[in-house]
Amino acid sequence: MERFYLITSNVAQLERLVPQGVRLVQLRLKDVPPAETRRQIARARDICAVHGAQLVVNDYWQEALDLRCSFVHLGQEDMDTADLPALRRAGIRFGLSTHDEAELDRALGQDPAYVALGPVYPTKLKKMKWAPQGLERVTRWKAHAGDVPIVAIGGLTPERAPGVLAAGADSLAVVTDIQQAPDPEARVRAWLRVCAP
Repeated sequence: MERFYLITSNVAQLERLVPQGVRLVQLRLKDVPPAETRRQIARARDICAVHGAQLVVNDYWQEALDLRCSFVHLGQEDMDTADLPALRRAGIRFGLSTHDEAELDRALGQDPAYVALGPVYPTKLKKMKWAPQGLERVTRWKAHAGDVPIVAIGGLTPERAPGVLAAGADSLAVVTDIQQAPDPEARVRAWLRVCAP
């Protein structure tokens, strides 16, 4: 799994940043009308195909099915409503969010492509009902998950990246550090250097 996992909030940002060398990117749309949602997902799918990047569609599993995308990310609530058998039949892989042991066990029971753990550090992106998880939990999650990749998310910076990888994370999902950067393209390149094998 790619060590740098970019999360973008719109297709325009994805279109600017993927050409910097991003190989794994999630399109996380919020409060977008249905027609615009489909347009952005289809555009993101095509951009990623051109640049050899893997697109992950956040939440919108039905649109991912309809638009022949190959990867979705689902939160715990989405697992209650998503048609996981239909995704499997279509060959669509999925990653699942987890925040505690019960959620991790539930996610691992679904044979996910990865499980995400967060927030590792305090995050500015959204109000979280979970306290920062810390590096020890990353290590515990990895031991428990075995071969299933662990994606760390929440409060990550290039300076923190080596420690999170050393704790056992397979991939680092980055949102705010890129979105709030004065030069997002340069920041993506910095992340790619930090995450290079």
